[in-house]
Amino acid sequence: MKILVVNCGSSSIKYQLFEMPQRAVLGKGLVERIGEAGAALSHTARGETERRAVEAATHEQGLELVLRTMTEGTGKLLDRIDEIQAVGHRVVHGADEFTGSVRITAEVLAAIEREAHLAPLHNPPNLAGIRASQRALPRAAQVACFDTAFHTTLPPVAYTYALPHMLCEQFRIRRYGFHGTSHRYVSGRAAQLLGTVPEAVNLITCHLGNGCSMAAIQRGRSIDTTMGLTPLEGLVMGTRTGDLDPAILFYLGDNGYDIATLNRICNTKSGLIGISGLSNDLRTLGERAAAGDARSQLAIDVFCYRVKKYIGAYVAVLGTVDAIVWTGGIAEHGWQIRAQCCAGLPQLGIALDPQRNTEVVGREGEIQAVDSRVKLLVIPTDEEGVIAADTYELVKP
Repeated sequence: MKILVVNCGSSSIKYQLFEMPQRAVLGKGLVERIGEAGAALSHTARGETERRAVEAATHEQGLELVLRTMTEGTGKLLDRIDEIQAVGHRVVHGADEFTGSVRITAEVLAAIEREAHLAPLHNPPNLAGIRASQRALPRAAQVACFDTAFHTTLPPVAYTYALPHMLCEQFRIRRYGFHGTSHRYVSGRAAQLLGTVPEAVNLITCHLGNGCSMAAIQRGRSIDTTMGLTPLEGLVMGTRTGDLDPAILFYLGDNGYDIATLNRICNTKSGLIGISGLSNDLRTLGERAAAGDARSQLAIDVFCYRVKKYIGAYVAVLGTVDAIVWTGGIAEHGWQIRAQCCAGLPQLGIALDPQRNTEVVGREGEIQAVDSRVKLLVIPTDEEGVIAADTYELVKP
């Protein structure tokens, strides 16, 4: 069965075509800057990647372009688009309505739209991708996979905010958590590498990319996570503040900043790029820090400090930790970041092997020292593979 996995951002479409149940990736790509000048397509098939400028004013046009690319020209993967029997969609916010992946019905679409106010930057483009896919592939089954689903096991003590209960009830304010598909995949894979099942281990999973989150996973269930009502809370990220004294926003409001501007500052102008004033890319910041740029070094230090602080917090929450898992672009490749995050933690039974750490870059491997009580595992994430597998299980004959 051929399954297309689609991840629509505000101005992009990431996609992968799978042959299931083998979980073989036939091709993948990205349409970026949708609705903007300079839209471009990057498409990989049979190990060859082509990149070209395109016109894509809407997500619907972007998806039509993807389907044409997969059925025509040098990047051809299919003879006909109706060979695609199902489409799995990443949906960021399912609130507490969805505890797992579901086939998309009119009721499911209405629920995703109903939750859009909780993720205004994410759910609307997710919906646009679903509707475009329904029109372009009317005979294919459509499945929604929710970032929040894995974290619906959080206990009340972890998801409750100390606001008036009436407000939390009325506006459904609570910690939801995100990156759930990634945390779910790497926690399952970690259990395999440890030679056991998820129900037998306690893990701290660190998903570090442009967006960052951590989770405390107790016997296969997420019991705490750093992101909250929205993906803004928690760790320092590429352009997001992470944890912040809310009174700062009141203070800025009193000094003339409106809500829309504050929202934009917190989500797109803060984090690494806010501290450094230079870049949201840790590779660039590392180069500048090595050349003596103090603000770049400060951005790196604050980033790693926040990760280390949450490691300590989640050790306390879990009681015992079998392994810490590093995943996402930064954690999979940034051995320097891993080293700084793990430094000075022998009292927690966490010790990094410097040589193994530098050798495990962009691949799966163990990086702990021989005397470390806690395993340190680098596991490249596979969110698209999880979505494909969930889609297959829901639509297979």
